[in-house]
Amino acid sequence: MFSGMSVHSVDTKGRIILPQKFREELGEEFYITSGFSDNIQIMSVDEFSKLREQIRQLPANKALALQYLLLSAATLVSPNSAGRIQIPQKLREDSAIEGEAVVVGMDTRIEVWNKDKFDEFMAIQKKEFIGDALELLRF
Repeated sequence: MFSGMSVHSVDTKGRIILPQKFREELGEEFYITSGFSDNIQIMSVDEFSKLREQIRQLPANKALALQYLLLSAATLVSPNSAGRIQIPQKLREDSAIEGEAVVVGMDTRIEVWNKDKFDEFMAIQKKEFIGDALELLRF
C-alpha cells in the first residue's frame, strides 16, 4: 500500500526523485501514465496489468476512452542510480508538472501533481467533499 506525501523538485530534464519506500514497493520497472485529474499516476507492472484487464471488460466506448487516456500515455520506466525517474514531456505538459511537485501515495498507485494544482484540489476536497465522505464512514 502506498501512503504518505512529499514535495520534490523536478529538474530541467523532467526527472523527479521518488521516495525510497515507493521505489522499493514498485520494483525495478513500473508504469507512469496520465492521471484522472491534472496529475500523473505511477503504478507497478502488476497493478497496471490489473487495470488493463478491467478496461478490457468494459463496454467498447468506455474502454476506448480509458485506453486513450491511460494506455496510450503509459511508459515503462526504471529509476536511475539516484532514484530519479524521467517523466515524459507530454505528461509533464498535460499536468503542468515543473518546479515543485507533490508525490502522493494513493493505496495501489502513486500520484504526482504540480504543487499549486494539488493545493487547489485539496482545498476544494476539504470544502466540498470530505465532510460528506466522513459521515459515510461512521467514525
